[in-house]
Amino acid sequence: MANTRKACCFTGHREKKLPWGSDEQDARCLRLKQTLYDAAECVYAEGVRHYICGMASGCDLYFLEAVLKLREKHPEISVEAAIPYEGQADRWRSALRGKYLELLRRCDYQTLVQQNYTRDCMMRRNRYMVDHANVLIAAYSGEPGGTMNTMLYAMRRGLDIIEIPIEQA
Repeated sequence: MANTRKACCFTGHREKKLPWGSDEQDARCLRLKQTLYDAAECVYAEGVRHYICGMASGCDLYFLEAVLKLREKHPEISVEAAIPYEGQADRWRSALRGKYLELLRRCDYQTLVQQNYTRDCMMRRNRYMVDHANVLIAAYSGEPGGTMNTMLYAMRRGLDIIEIPIEQA
């Protein structure tokens, strides 16, 4: 049976690939967070009620924060954390790990893609998200890597893609 529920997933760069790094008060980061909120609201207006986040540091967590804020206005929204492997945030710095755990606690669903880390677990997580969505929101700088690969996979799967450029300067 085909998935008829409208869902949106997200891909974007981790902190280390962002020009502002982990400085969430940087003006470019604040603009990106607002743009992510606007994109999540836009797909809500198109009928999306389920949002899937891959829970990586950086853009993924920004997206999740935006969707949780949107859910305050629209409580019928459901949020799914697609976790690539158990212990994803175990080696993150303490403050970021705390943020991850708090955001994870606020998700309606947690899908553990696999138990242990493998070289392809992030790709498997990304494919899971795309395979369960109709729309992909992508915060993308143009660099090759997981975000680009997820976008290409989503194109092959026929998802609508909303690309949000990462401000460099």
